[in-house]
Amino acid sequence: MTKKTLIGAALTATLLSGCGGSDEPKQVGIAPAVFTDSLFAVMNSDRTNYTKLIVQRLGPNGVDAIKPLEHWQDASNSAPLPAQMFRYGAEGVAEVTDNFSYSLQSLWPVNKQNAPKTDLEKEGLQYIADNPGEKFYGEETLGDTTYFTAVYPDVAVSPACTSCHNDHKDSPRSDFKIGEVMGGVVIRLPIPKG
Repeated sequence: MTKKTLIGAALTATLLSGCGGSDEPKQVGIAPAVFTDSLFAVMNSDRTNYTKLIVQRLGPNGVDAIKPLEHWQDASNSAPLPAQMFRYGAEGVAEVTDNFSYSLQSLWPVNKQNAPKTDLEKEGLQYIADNPGEKFYGEETLGDTTYFTAVYPDVAVSPACTSCHNDHKDSPRSDFKIGEVMGGVVIRLPIPKG
């Protein structure tokens, strides 16, 4: 089995069978919200650790040898920003599976490609901004496919986050604080037609 097949099998594993004489079908598998919550836990941990353990140490308060830069590929001794690392991960996953996708988005994006594109994305991002610590779930149809869409808060976890966004020439906001929602992680799963 390929990685793509294994992920698909894990995601859509639903068995319908009578149990103990009952006429009700028994569903076995992972609920979409549990699946996206689990994905987000991994993504959030990786992103937070990269920011705190690497970028914060390399930034203005860190060593001079390597700097995190937006245009890191054009400079020697530089490293990608946390948002770039996140996007590279999402692009790598998209090469392996189409069973889910994820992106980092914001109502105040520094890079305009990270702005919400659907009404549900906008609604979810506004909800998590207005309700710190909460997550948002919904369904939307794009083309011929219906998706379970989850939006999770992307929070400023270090001074590297706030200073980068607050000082960036393209940032629509310059008042972010540690612990504040700066955007959101949008995870989308196609809902199997049944």
